[in-house]
Amino acid sequence: MADQKRDYYEVLGVSKGVSDDELKKAYRKLAKQYHPDLNPGDKAAEAKFKEVNEAYEVLSDKDKRARYDQFGHAGVDPNFGAGAGGPFGGGFGGFDMGDIDLGDIFGSFFGGGFGGGGGRQRTGPMKGETLRASVTISFEEAAFGCEKEITLTRTEQCDACKGTGCEPGTTAEICPDCRGAGQVRIQRGGGSFSFSTTTTCPKCGGTGKIIHQPCKACGGAGSTRRQRKITINIPAGIDNGQAVSLRGQGGAGRNGGPAGDLLVSVTVRPHSLFRRDGTSVYLDQPVSFLQASLGAELEIPTIDGKVKWNLPAGTQPGTTFRLRGKGIPAVNGRGRGDQFVTVNVQVPRSLTHEQKEALRVFGETMGEVSAPPEDGLKGFFDKKKKKK
Repeated sequence: MADQKRDYYEVLGVSKGVSDDELKKAYRKLAKQYHPDLNPGDKAAEAKFKEVNEAYEVLSDKDKRARYDQFGHAGVDPNFGAGAGGPFGGGFGGFDMGDIDLGDIFGSFFGGGFGGGGGRQRTGPMKGETLRASVTISFEEAAFGCEKEITLTRTEQCDACKGTGCEPGTTAEICPDCRGAGQVRIQRGGGSFSFSTTTTCPKCGGTGKIIHQPCKACGGAGSTRRQRKITINIPAGIDNGQAVSLRGQGGAGRNGGPAGDLLVSVTVRPHSLFRRDGTSVYLDQPVSFLQASLGAELEIPTIDGKVKWNLPAGTQPGTTFRLRGKGIPAVNGRGRGDQFVTVNVQVPRSLTHEQKEALRVFGETMGEVSAPPEDGLKGFFDKKKKKK
């Protein structure tokens, strides 16, 4: 009886003012949960499934929903004289699935296309393939930007047929089976569990058209593969491992769709002097003991060339100085980083006798005890030998 039925909004777990999209979302969730194929032999699940279908059939129809909101179940039950032709005339237990495609609902359970199809429609515009390439540049080229030319092979629209796939002067026929949609609806099941689903049209392969005279230049594909040289503008400040994106330089689109993109990954060769971290440049600068002690005017290498810089007297080994604005330009063009110079004091490896004596004298003035001179050591050991 009608008065024994649960409220349709309650059945679907939605409020009375629910939108069409939310209503459909709630239905799909419950239909998947209680579908008999996923609950074999479960009579309770079967009853729930029928109840969910009945509720959605009414609430998804604007006229029936309006009558239901005003009169309740009596407004849509033909036994009360207000059913307008009976709501349950076919489909699941007499239920018409309307615009619900079970291929969408159960695709994940039956291999990506419920009923052996459900493939993505291919008659609409489709973006072309995204291509990838790589380029290697120097440290300076990465810092200041450059142009590089690469060679790649990509799919391009056929010049002869302009992408139609038809021999010039001919046209394709709209597929009579799917009428250009690329998909056909198939009735499946039987009895109380009859339903329909969509699948790729077997006659046209999902293209929506049949080419009787394929283009000789491309064999009906509408595209050909060509080798092209592409000039790439590498922006200043790009770093190792980053990529440059060139829109529309990828593979040709299909059915009037846009071309894909080209992604070019950049490898930056290491520098013999400089190291990089973001926009900062690092340099180890060797100086002599005398320069570190007394100070000196040095020529410091930078990515812009050599610059003069005054080394303060008494600079200690490992001291780091900053050269502002001598680093890497920012990719967005907002300023530059800095260069950091670390002082490495070099100790001479070989000294003359006079140089050693001068250092000993210096050490004595500094209050340091130096090792005895080599000549003194030699005389000391000679005296030891004579005593023996």
